[in-house]
Amino acid sequence: MYYLGIDLGGTNIVAGVVDEENKILAKASCKTNTPRPEEDICDDMAAMAKEALKKAGLTIDDVPWVGIGCPGSVNRGTGIIEYSNNLGFHNWQLEKMMTERLEKKIILENDANAAAYGEYVAGAAKGAKDAVAVTLGTGVGTGIIIDGQIYSGCNYAGAEMGHMVIVKGGHQCTCGREGCWEAYASATGLIALTKEIMMEHQADPDSVMWKMVNGNIDKVSGRTAFDAMRQGDPVGKSVVDQYISYLACGLVNAINIFQPDVICLGGGISKEGENLLRPLRTYIERERYSKHAAKQTKLCTALLGNDAGIIGAAFLGKSVGR
Repeated sequence: MYYLGIDLGGTNIVAGVVDEENKILAKASCKTNTPRPEEDICDDMAAMAKEALKKAGLTIDDVPWVGIGCPGSVNRGTGIIEYSNNLGFHNWQLEKMMTERLEKKIILENDANAAAYGEYVAGAAKGAKDAVAVTLGTGVGTGIIIDGQIYSGCNYAGAEMGHMVIVKGGHQCTCGREGCWEAYASATGLIALTKEIMMEHQADPDSVMWKMVNGNIDKVSGRTAFDAMRQGDPVGKSVVDQYISYLACGLVNAINIFQPDVICLGGGISKEGENLLRPLRTYIERERYSKHAAKQTKLCTALLGNDAGIIGAAFLGKSVGR
């Protein structure tokens, strides 16, 4: 058996053919280039699907379905993307449009849910009963696996933990609320925090971070504060410490609510490895409600990287959702 998964992201559209051993045999990708008409994006997704199949020496008849991981509130029952705050989609009849193009059963799921399912099937959460996957990117994507199935709530809009408030009246989030976890713990939030603290130290001639970006604050990235910290810069360390406190706050909330076997962190920031995980574990051990329990949630980095969404999408037909 072979399976086809499509990861529709804010930057790229990637299609991949996956075998029964969870291995990706072939991929094809193109830029998403939003905003643009939904029809054009569907045309590109269909083209990438066919190209990936061709690279693998297969046709659309060789796969039982096509799974698509999409950003936003994805109604798996109706096949409609009801809302995506970061990409601007609203009531997009994606299942219908892709069925017309590929003439195959189409299964939709939120992209973070698909990535979480990928980690459950073949990555850091393999073998777990309950798991939470958190992707730290432009936003904070979260996926929840309960009893081996994707949890998406009564209206397929569940698991949006990035939009739980951790700072009442805090920074504006793209969803419209103030103080969301996403506004603080995403890569976007880390960059904003780094810039904010750099501006407070703009007059410091010994500022490591200002030297790292050659005086151009637009060159700040999610690595800037961590790189400065590694050089012994106390300002960089203060940014990292503050960022980790925001990230840990949301992780403790997730642990207190779900008590999962595993929480795995993905996205570019997760590549900091133990520089990120070690202080997070300290914070979690101090703050979690279950501190006296014999069994505790394992915190680790995700294993599949950008392939998690493809693998998870490819196997969506095996997850009934709940």
